Amino acid sequence: MRKASVNRDTLETQIKVSLNLDGEGRGKFDTGVPFLEHMLDQIARHGMIDLDITCKGDVHIDDHHTVEDIGITLGKAITEAVGDKKGMTRYGHSYVPLDEALSRVVIDFSGRPGLVMDVPFTQKRIGNFDTELFYEFFQGFVNHALVTLHIDCLKGHNAHHQVETVFKAFGRALRMALTPDPRMAGTMPSTKGVL
Repeated sequence: MRKASVNRDTLETQIKVSLNLDGEGRGKFDTGVPFLEHMLDQIARHGMIDLDITCKGDVHIDDHHTVEDIGITLGKAITEAVGDKKGMTRYGHSYVPLDEALSRVVIDFSGRPGLVMDVPFTQKRIGNFDTELFYEFFQGFVNHALVTLHIDCLKGHNAHHQVETVFKAFGRALRMALTPDPRMAGTMPSTKGVL
């Protein structure tokens, strides 16, 4: 089983991420940021990843450090669980609709961090949650998972729907990329021989 457990302790946050990439899509979250937990649950369910995240953060200031640092720690945990990448599909993509909203996410476990995110949020806040923090989450993730990630919200006027389609598509793209390819068993999915 491809599993990992990673702790990250700073003066701003104390985080533990445990995951199983070959899980059943179960999520357990205690982060102090309910809307983020709702989105993390989309990653678990649609990625078929068992995901347990706890965080004690300085949310009395705002949610920024908690959201960004969870992205960082999740990226580190996925990197650890993936291992040497031999036999993995490597690339993943998904389109996901939710009513009027439609998002596309494409991921490459390239070993090179890169984020291109085009999500024209129609609101700055969803409840108490600042939509700009989703960029920080994904930037932290790509920097530590060492992936190239393209996120596009193609349609939508409800900000909650926009975000939810992004996270569902992200989960499904992860699932595709992380799926072992029996034809590539023991082989690095790159002509360079390394990722």
